[in-house]
Amino acid sequence: MAAKHVRNGSSAPTPSKRVSMPKANPRSKYTGKATPQLSTVRVGDLQQRPPARRNSKSWVARFLVFLLAVGLLVMGAVYVYSSDLLSIDEVRVSGVDHLTSEEMSQLAAVPASATLLRVDTEAIEERLKTNSWVEDAQVKRVFPHTLELNITERGIAAVVEVTSVEAQAIETWAMSKDGMWLMLIPSEGSEESEGLSTKIYEDAKQVLHITEVPLDVHPEAGTPCTDTSVLNALAIVSGFTTNLADQVKVVSATDTANTILTLENGIQIAFGTADDIRDKERVCLKLMEEYPDQISYINVRVVDKPTWRAVGSW
Repeated sequence: MAAKHVRNGSSAPTPSKRVSMPKANPRSKYTGKATPQLSTVRVGDLQQRPPARRNSKSWVARFLVFLLAVGLLVMGAVYVYSSDLLSIDEVRVSGVDHLTSEEMSQLAAVPASATLLRVDTEAIEERLKTNSWVEDAQVKRVFPHTLELNITERGIAAVVEVTSVEAQAIETWAMSKDGMWLMLIPSEGSEESEGLSTKIYEDAKQVLHITEVPLDVHPEAGTPCTDTSVLNALAIVSGFTTNLADQVKVVSATDTANTILTLENGIQIAFGTADDIRDKERVCLKLMEEYPDQISYINVRVVDKPTWRAVGSW
């Protein structure tokens, strides 16, 4: 009897298992070779290449060349500084009217061995400023062989007649507009006047003359005037804004309250102190305009109460 296969109704057929096989790389349709797989790499994972090493020998060579160049420059500078290649062959002066070239040469006192590199320009400037005529000085090097002295000179604003206590005589002193005593002016043609600039005497004849100053006025060249009567007289004429200033030839400065101006036409003005200068000036000009050739004396010490006197009346 044939055997029968009996199926168990409760049992289910066993499913077949799938087995994963490695995939073959696709072949390039051009080369027939397998295309390599690409992998993703982060930028931070990349290692930086080490810098190229410098050639130490080349660096040392360049440094030695640099040292040699510096050394040559230093040696050249030392040679030029110590040599006479930039000797001072000319001293040029500008801005001077009342000082002669001989006086300027003595003041500057440029050493004979000095060159433009070795000369002490600041020391020369200080020596020049010790002279009362020199208000300012600038010394400049003009290569290759010239030293230039640029001078700002004081001018004569007034000539003051001072009584000399020792000689009991009248001395004539030049004064600048800033109240500096410039010099004692010797008599023209005297032995003391030899070598002085003629410009001093030309200016002295043209400027204001201050007379009858107090006996205790003792000028010294290069020092400021401290006498109030002299400074008051200078301030009056310096404060004029019209041609009246040019008409004043003499100022009597016995004291500030009694300052008297004498004009070139002979009119005397009792001006007093240097207060209300422009108002006093205006009153004087108005009176002289209203009474031409009639006035010999004007009193404006009190500007709002002026008085005047006619020619020939005293």
